[in-house]
Parts: sequence; structure tokens; C-alpha cells
Amino acid sequence: MQDLARLAGRLAAVPLGTLARWRDGKPMHPRGVVLDAVLERTGGPRDWGVRWLAEPAREPAVVRLSRGAGLPAPLPDLLGLAVRLPDGDRPVDLLLSTGGTGRRTRYVPVPRVDAAATYSSFMGYRSTAGTLRLVAVPDGPRGVRSDPGPVADAVSGRGLAFRLLVARGGGDWVPFARLVLTAPVAEPDPDLRFDAVRNPPPGLLADGPMARFRAPAYAAAREGRSGTGRA
Repeated sequence: MQDLARLAGRLAAVPLGTLARWRDGKPMHPRGVVLDAVLERTGGPRDWGVRWLAEPAREPAVVRLSRGAGLPAPLPDLLGLAVRLPDGDRPVDLLLSTGGTGRRTRYVPVPRVDAAATYSSFMGYRSTAGTLRLVAVPDGPRGVRSDPGPVADAVSGRGLAFRLLVARGGGDWVPFARLVLTAPVAEPDPDLRFDAVRNPPPGLLADGPMARFRAPAYAAAREGRSGTGRA
């Protein structure tokens, strides 16, 4: 299974690298909106041995909401919610895509139109408590068109927030944080690169088939970015 996931990732990296050079270094999620945000960690499971999940904290964040394939709205697309948190010398990156929360649907990507949707990590995180997955569920009104402009307008107007939950294996979801999007950044879509494999939360390690598949894809995107003249 490990070799198959890596092989699939390497095969996918070839067209992704080409797409990255064509899309200015972004093979997927070519258009999005970047927003300032605040992550309010309220404290989650305390007996799993992961302090980042268990301890309350409040920290600034940067969020990018985007359409995965770059299809024009109102067509459904696999939407992405990328979160970056400062953590000393190394950031923490979370990459979530629209999916479900059920015991089986939590592993299945689901195209959406509404940006106020449920986003899942799909990728597992190895921890002292076993394999964990994260999900973000909307906390407030829905009906936010997923194009960058409408998302920015919604955040500037009524606001947009998500509750973050964690589950162990196929178990129940446990809330541990609230993500509040506060305002669009000055530049519409600055050149941010997220890497959930290299930059997991403290106490967690990106693991499983999705992590092994993603690693070559990230490398292809970085090479494509270098090919566009960007560092």
C-alpha cells in the first residue's frame, strides 16, 4: 500500500508539474482569496497526549479559500480551506477539502458550490493516540458563493467562521477550536504556499496513503514554481 501510494503520487506529479508551470506555480487551487483569521483553541481531548489539541490558546492565522480545479462558478468544485499558523521557526499548515463527516464519507472528497461547507483533512496524522483526522464545519450562516470576490465580501460583511474537530480513526468528532475569518488581506491573492506534509501541528505527523501521495505532488508544485521564476 505504501509503495502504491508513492507510485501514484509520482505518476500524478508529472502532469501536476506541467500544470504548475502553466498556472504560475499552482497546479491546483489556482484562484483563491487570502484572509486574516484567528484560531481560538478551546481545548480538546486531554487524554490523547497531544498538547496542541488539548491546551487552550488564541493565535493569528492566515486562511486561503479556493476552488480546486479552478472551474468557473456556479459549477461545483472541490473547495479548499488552507490554514497557516505561526509556530516559532516553523509554521503549521492545515489543508482541508470539502467532504463529509460520517464514518465512511470522511474519507471521500465532495465537490461543493457553497464556501460555508464542511472541509476534511482526508490525510491522517500519526499521534500517540493513533491516527487522527481533522474537520472544519461552518459555524454560522451558509450560502457563500465560492468565487474569491463573494467570499471576501461575505467575510467583510457578515463574517465567516468554522468549528474545528478531531476524530480518532472512525470515531466520534471532538471539538477543539474555532476559526474566525476576520478580513481579506490587502493583496487579493498573494503567493502563499502551504505544505501540510512538512508542516503538521506539534505532536502530529502526516502519515498514511494520502501523505505519501501528496509528497511528490508538493515537490512537483515547488519545481513548477521555480520554473516560473519564483523562489
